[in-house]
Amino acid sequence: MSGARLLVVMGSGETAPTMVKVHRRVVQAVGSDRPGLLLDTPFGFQMNADELAERAVHYFAESVGARLEVAGVRRPEDLQGEAGQAAVARVAAAPWVFSGPGSPTYALRVWQGSLLPGVLVEKLSLGGAVTFSSAAALTLGAFTVPVYEVYKVGEPPAWREGLDLLGRLDPRLRVAVVPHFDNAEGGTHDTRFCYLGEARLARLEADLPEEAFVLGVDEHTAVLIDLEAGQVAVEGLGGMTLRVRGRAEVVPAGQGLALEDLFRVVDDLRRTRTGADSPAPPLAPPSTAADAGPTAAPDPAPGPTRVPGGSPLVRAAREYQARFDEAAHQRDAAGMARAVADLEAELWAWRDDPSQTDDQDRARATLRSLIAELGKAAEAGTRDPAELVGPFVDLVLALRAEARAARRFDQADTLRDGLAALGVEVRDTPDGVTWQLRPDHSGRPSGDGCR
Repeated sequence: MSGARLLVVMGSGETAPTMVKVHRRVVQAVGSDRPGLLLDTPFGFQMNADELAERAVHYFAESVGARLEVAGVRRPEDLQGEAGQAAVARVAAAPWVFSGPGSPTYALRVWQGSLLPGVLVEKLSLGGAVTFSSAAALTLGAFTVPVYEVYKVGEPPAWREGLDLLGRLDPRLRVAVVPHFDNAEGGTHDTRFCYLGEARLARLEADLPEEAFVLGVDEHTAVLIDLEAGQVAVEGLGGMTLRVRGRAEVVPAGQGLALEDLFRVVDDLRRTRTGADSPAPPLAPPSTAADAGPTAAPDPAPGPTRVPGGSPLVRAAREYQARFDEAAHQRDAAGMARAVADLEAELWAWRDDPSQTDDQDRARATLRSLIAELGKAAEAGTRDPAELVGPFVDLVLALRAEARAARRFDQADTLRDGLAALGVEVRDTPDGVTWQLRPDHSGRPSGDGCR
């Protein structure tokens, strides 16, 4: 087993392009060519569990360049008897273990009381990596948010007992891990803090014991805890939040701190905390921040510039839409086509993301809209209509000039009226004759066809 002891907590986006770099760093850190293992328990109850597992395997093969096998631990009986012992042995032998979305409370029902939590702690103590995201991340602490039960079913907010893997690694890490910390899907209502909102989180914080705190991880963000080096690094689009009774300290992506400094920050928050009913705003990141993660692997293929917060896929779709519109304004057919192709490639990169949101549907709607606009442009042509008809208009105007010089004014007026009927406005000015196409004739404003 590798000497690396790496725990990675992801807020979301575990099989999205945003987390490719982090997964590559984990695989590189363990330094093993043996496949990792997918703990498929959190979504094991879903009818499409096979499809979700296949997507994860495909994502790691195609995007990360790593092999991933499926543990097949979806029911409590999968961890019992000889089959259960074999499954636990596979977890123990895997150089890195990955688990993601689904239901945290379902996963806990399967995992608690089995040998699995102890094997994960052993892996992180002796060498190996564990990456838990979304629902799986919720189980890492001593206290777990029952997300579906509170947000969908309407149960009163109350903590559930977690696996407390973090606390078993260091008693000072008695935490409630809260992924999706900056979620904004609610729009008109507060869905931050894994769909709890501020009021519910504050109520739950009041029930935490004195030594406990909240460790929040934003969406499309990873917190890498290097247990061997005693360092914490934050990667991705958002940040890590340390919160005690409503008072918080944020470490943004690209920064980090020593594990001992993290404990000092939490102690400071305990000493200066405010009441849970009047939370203070987040403070600045610790000045001791330093990137202490494993050696970086090459970045994935570059896409549009990402802006922290919100949905990165929807933001990317908007950026490609803006690129398309600008190319259309410049009558750049190749640029319009590139924007469409790049958006399609972006959607393809997100194909394995099992997110429950409508982000992919919205991005596909944008793609269909751009294709329709590209079709209209192909039908009408992207060249300025004035350039296409200019030689013919010039010929008619030359004939009109000859008619006027010969004082055949009726013929000259007929030529002018004929051009007007075709959408060409002719103007006689002191500086000469000018013409232009009417916007309502071409379907869009055209350049001045002055001659």
